[in-house]
Amino acid sequence: MAFNMSTALITHNDCVLHEISPGHPECPQRIGAILDQLKKEDLYDYLQHFDAPLADPEDAVSCHPQSYINSIVSSSPESGSVQLDADTAMNPHSLNAALRGVGASLLATDKVISGEVNNAFCATRPPGHHAEKNQAMGFCFFGNIAIAARHAIHTHGLERVAIVDFDVHHGNGTEDLVDGDENILFCSSFQHPFYPGGHRPNVPGQRVNTPLPSGTGSDEFRHAIVDQWIPELNKFKPQMIFISAGFDAHIEDPLAGLALGDNDFVWITQQIMSVADASADGRIVSILEGGYSLPALARSATAHVKELMRLG
Repeated sequence: MAFNMSTALITHNDCVLHEISPGHPECPQRIGAILDQLKKEDLYDYLQHFDAPLADPEDAVSCHPQSYINSIVSSSPESGSVQLDADTAMNPHSLNAALRGVGASLLATDKVISGEVNNAFCATRPPGHHAEKNQAMGFCFFGNIAIAARHAIHTHGLERVAIVDFDVHHGNGTEDLVDGDENILFCSSFQHPFYPGGHRPNVPGQRVNTPLPSGTGSDEFRHAIVDQWIPELNKFKPQMIFISAGFDAHIEDPLAGLALGDNDFVWITQQIMSVADASADGRIVSILEGGYSLPALARSATAHVKELMRLG
């Protein structure tokens, strides 16, 4: 198999041990579904494999106050389950799973910026884009993608990074964590009105929110991205792009009402890669967010990774 890029796959078994509750849609089987599909399509062995390291809780301090980090660590139960909000709970493995997610995002950033790999996909859970500065919510504990973006800026000296979020739910946590940061452009497309609710006004060069009505399909979605995201991204000229890769805008997803297909995730990955090629030497870190139909998630995430590998 010939391909032009090396793509890292970063995951860890700790991410499978976290469970909110039996039968919950954000389930451990999500990781296995993606890995099995990568193997089925003969892509798995061509990826560069890394175990997600266990981050120190202090690694989250670039985005979350120490008091919040301490509260999450101290909430971790020795047995049973602890409810943090209506949608978000911890079992004894959840803290390590969340810290593996942070660790994966930091390792991916280091590997891509060093040139060891061209891009990376973090197959981790719990997701992160709903975690606000002081609030776990929407299945999320730490803002993995915002922490990674800040790491690229503070540790590696980048001046302009973009975060693009095509999950069906608005990335309210990421929005909260990077609000006012002129080094970060945040673009989010999402079903509206829908969970988690309101979003902040757009700010040129910092924030592009793209609300989409229930039932939005391929054509409307693609036009919105081309009209709203691409001009801002091209103007911003990011030196690296971070993707909140949620696949729950798929028409088969049980939790939402958009009507995208597998090919739409191929298309948006291509659009993001084109921007990255133009200004960021192709540097991309993609982090799994939502996606709750296991077959649709497996196919869509694999199609996304295949594009990152430039095998499409």
